[in-house]
Amino acid sequence: AARSRSLFLWDDGRPMRFYLRPGLAKLRLAPLVLAGGGRLCRVLEPGAVLLVQPGEAAPDGAVSTEYVTECVERNQRLPLEPFLLAARGHLSFTEAEDAALLRAVRGQGAVRVSGCALWIELERSGLTRHSWQAMRDRYLRHLRPRLWEPPRTEDPTQIKGLFAAANREFESTESESDSSDVAELSTKDGVGQSPGEIASDLKTRPEDSAFPDIHLQRQERPKTNCSSSSVVGQVVKTMEHFMEKFAVDLFTVTQAFLKNSGDVEATSYFLQTGRRSDGYPVWSREDDLELQKDDEHVRNKLIAKFGAENVAKRIAFRES
Repeated sequence: AARSRSLFLWDDGRPMRFYLRPGLAKLRLAPLVLAGGGRLCRVLEPGAVLLVQPGEAAPDGAVSTEYVTECVERNQRLPLEPFLLAARGHLSFTEAEDAALLRAVRGQGAVRVSGCALWIELERSGLTRHSWQAMRDRYLRHLRPRLWEPPRTEDPTQIKGLFAAANREFESTESESDSSDVAELSTKDGVGQSPGEIASDLKTRPEDSAFPDIHLQRQERPKTNCSSSSVVGQVVKTMEHFMEKFAVDLFTVTQAFLKNSGDVEATSYFLQTGRRSDGYPVWSREDDLELQKDDEHVRNKLIAKFGAENVAKRIAFRES
């Protein structure tokens, strides 16, 4: 839809006036404000909306700069109240609050985590003592980077723990096993390891790659003497890219690969939207169990649900 030219007009038709100190944020937001009918003040005038970036010291009444981007994204003028920044005498996060944030965010889609609605809901629920902006900033800047470490090596013999954990949780979650099983996985199978350590027990020859689409890409190229470590390195880089792009942890990326039969493009689209680009559903543990049955009627039902090509890819993925 075309962007509204009256996005930043009050109900009586007057333009909203914003003040934002000079800097990169002002250069980025000024075109958005002006295109929506708003005005920018050179100094803070009475009645103007004071915009401050999340994480910066803010006086009472200041509004997050995310107000502008959210209005533009939704193409409607939103109320100011949810974007108010509390005056900060810097209230530190406790370990319990950090743990609560991680529990609340786990399983949420990348779009939800990077947006504002989820964090506003968490503030209203009283999850912590902090504003939604502070919680979002705490997760994206401090907690998310701790969920993984840069790979220390691309040695194929160090690639397994988390893949196995994700696969087991994929199976147990679909069969509604209790949360204690998940906790056990986290302690036994190396959750939090680097991408370069997630599958040390996987076969690491190119033809046995856990990501068949990468294997297919390699097959289409002329044969070379590249070692299997280069395949592992490619997988590691792909997973790191998805973690950064979609603001999710390594465990979430690995599960997404499992649900999409290791296809890079399908996994990327799934992390962004929560669904497949071709309109078919993602694979579940129950579907995999049905796939293992030597029953033509069951196989035909799966083909009707997922399409013949996706069923063939799933069989190849499970066998690898």
